[in-house]
Amino acid sequence: MHLASAVDPSLADLSNKLIYSAMAVYLFGMFAYMFEWTFGSKGAVAVRSAEQSSLAETVAAAAAPPAKAAKKVTVTVAAAGGGTTTLTRTALAGEGATVVTSGRGDGEEADGPGAAGGSEKADLAGRIAVSLTVLGALLHAGGVIARGLSVTRWPWGNMYEFSCAFALTMVLAFLALLAAKKQARWLGLPVMVAGLLTLGVATTVLYTDSEQLVPALHSYWLAIHVSTAIICGGAFYAAFITTALYLGKDSYDKRIAAGLTTGPLRTSASVWQRLPAASTLDKLSYRINALVFPLWTFTIIAGAIWAEAAWGKYWEWDPKETWSFITWVAYACYLHARATAGWKGRKAAYLALAAFACWLFNYYGVNIFVTGKHSYAGV
Repeated sequence: MHLASAVDPSLADLSNKLIYSAMAVYLFGMFAYMFEWTFGSKGAVAVRSAEQSSLAETVAAAAAPPAKAAKKVTVTVAAAGGGTTTLTRTALAGEGATVVTSGRGDGEEADGPGAAGGSEKADLAGRIAVSLTVLGALLHAGGVIARGLSVTRWPWGNMYEFSCAFALTMVLAFLALLAAKKQARWLGLPVMVAGLLTLGVATTVLYTDSEQLVPALHSYWLAIHVSTAIICGGAFYAAFITTALYLGKDSYDKRIAAGLTTGPLRTSASVWQRLPAASTLDKLSYRINALVFPLWTFTIIAGAIWAEAAWGKYWEWDPKETWSFITWVAYACYLHARATAGWKGRKAAYLALAAFACWLFNYYGVNIFVTGKHSYAGV
């Protein structure tokens, strides 16, 4: 269906102002997240290590004398970052076992967003950061919607619009995760950094005036194919962030295990201790990639169907098509290695980074530096 060719300059200008306003709010939000990361407690964030749990169980079992009634035993164990972890265990009468009934680190709010605890000022900064993130997302969404209304079409017909849309999906996905699982506030800082970088490149390098598209793009497949690509891009970006954080956390843990606790390691300790366990980050990255891979497969198939409708052929090995397929193969290799070869940890992380590099080149490199059939939408 062909859409109206008119462009509303006032809505286009409003869209630009809303996007810039969102970037300003995101920037203040990023500073607030940085304050929380820097001045919060040094306690471990997500879960205690297995060694600490085992030690607490041993101490609690020794402290519980044989009795005919159940008895609660409270044990305080030193945490890795200098804080403490309190465990409440029940010793069963006549049995030499203990059962965990509760456990919480010092300063940790059982149902608050800052699972690591921390100073009141740092926690307040985190709450302010979340509020700024919500405000920025509302402004951001308004900018994307206004862009679409200015040309009465879906607002992702070129790289600028695509970048604005998938940066929004990253922020909305973080807020959704935060609403579902309150211990995800540690993701705020990397999400803000990624979102600002994406919008910064979009507004400075990729910006295109609001205008109508060529007839080949006036199709309902614009809503289907490009929408799924935006969701995949946001998910791959989130998985990349998680993988990068895993590598940093894993290196930190190995240095701690080796007794390297001076110099730069001590300076960065408060940052790395705010993250979940390295194994948790590794699993999260895998789950995100595994969840979005079928959608990426559908994105390629939908693009092929659209290509047949627009150009008469399903596949012509256009540079965009080729690198989309290369990206698909890279992620397939990563998932295959995890599922069959049992690759976990750093080896799998390197594969995931290579796959994301393919996606990144497919988006930026091919669109900017390579000429093909997808070049008619401009940058």
